[in-house]
Amino acid sequence: MSEPTSPVTTTVEDGVAVVRFDDGKANVLSHTAVDALGAALDRAGADADSVCIVGRDGKLSAGFDLSVMTAGPDAARDLVAKGGELLMRLYLHPQPVVVAVTGHALAAGALLVLSCDMRIGADVPAKIGLNETAIGMSLPMFAIALAEDRLDRRHLVRATVTAEVFDPRGAVAAGYLDRVVPAGEVETTAIEEARRLGGYSHTAYAQTKSAMRGPLVARVRQGAEADLARFAVE
Repeated sequence: MSEPTSPVTTTVEDGVAVVRFDDGKANVLSHTAVDALGAALDRAGADADSVCIVGRDGKLSAGFDLSVMTAGPDAARDLVAKGGELLMRLYLHPQPVVVAVTGHALAAGALLVLSCDMRIGADVPAKIGLNETAIGMSLPMFAIALAEDRLDRRHLVRATVTAEVFDPRGAVAAGYLDRVVPAGEVETTAIEEARRLGGYSHTAYAQTKSAMRGPLVARVRQGAEADLARFAVE
C-alpha cells in the first residue's frame, strides 16, 4: 500500500521556506495537515531565513476538517486544541512569516491568515472571514485573541460575533489582509516579501515579535484547557 500524499510541500528557495498547502480539495486543517505545517516550521527554523505559506489555486483553507469536527465533542476538541497550538506557534514563530492568500480563507483558514506577519491576497472572488457562529460553532479563546490583535476595531464585532465574511478588498479594510495583488502575482509577491523580511536582523525580528506577542500567547495557552471545556459545536 502506498503512503498517503502529504498536503504540505516545503522547499527552500533562496532563503525562504516556501510551504505549499494543497490537499487537492478545500485545504482543510486535518490532523495530518496540522502535523505537516508544524514540520514545515521545524524545517524553516533549521534551513531558512523566513517562511512563505502558499495556498492552492482559489483556496487557502476552508478551516478545520468537518469530518472530524462532526465526529463528536471529544474529536472536535482534540482537533481544535491541536490546531490552536499550531496557530499560536505560527504567530510566535521567530522568523518572518508571509502568507499568499490565494482564495477562500474561512474559519480556521482565516485564523491561519491572522497568525502570519504579512498577508498578501489574490484579487479574486473569494470569501475571507470567521464564519463560526453562523455555522453553530463558538470561537475559542485563541481565535478571539487573534481577532482582537489583528483586526480593525471598527470591524471586530462584525467579523466575530456576527460572522461577517469579506471579499479580498474588504478583508484589507477589516484587517485580514495587508494588500491585494492580481491573482497571477500573489505567490511571487508573497515570496519576495518573505525574502525581503528574511534579510532583517534575525535577532531583532525574533525579539521584537516575542515581546509583542509573547504575553498574548502565554495567556491563551494558560487558559486553553478551561476554554476548550466549554467549546461548543452544534
